[in-house]
Amino acid sequence: METQTVALILVALVILQRLAELVIAKRNTARLVAEEGAYEVGGNHYPFMIVLHTGWLIAMLLLAWRTETIHWPLVWIYLLLQAARIWILATLGRYWTTRIIVVPNAPLVRRGPFRFVRHPNYCVVAGEIAVLPLALGSWQEAAAFTIANAAMLYVRIRAENDANRDRDQAA
Repeated sequence: METQTVALILVALVILQRLAELVIAKRNTARLVAEEGAYEVGGNHYPFMIVLHTGWLIAMLLLAWRTETIHWPLVWIYLLLQAARIWILATLGRYWTTRIIVVPNAPLVRRGPFRFVRHPNYCVVAGEIAVLPLALGSWQEAAAFTIANAAMLYVRIRAENDANRDRDQAA
């Protein structure tokens, strides 16, 4: 199988995963708001996050079309990041969303990967954004999207920490 074909299949699987996650996130968000009185904070940065991730996926598709070599050790690292992502989603369960959703009086999750890292999902996403383009042979895309993601996460993590300050102190 040609390198470009393998790369395109890999990126297509990533896109399908992201689409499935959006379905889960939308369902979880709607349920939390309707049934548990949850509300969103920091939503003003969400459109930027959507543009960033969509742009990254498009860049990965374009990169897959022109890639000449796949760096398999980096693909394996990417797969390890997916195992971490599954652990995070399983730990958060019905509370996992792509938005910052606050459920009043709900304690912060302190089990699973949250025992070790305050924002494990952001660590995984930062790793994915860097590792996939490197696996497909482009440090330029890895650097550009990593910098853009860091700027977005700076805003997002501040908003999330502010929203959870009272819940964090109660824990």
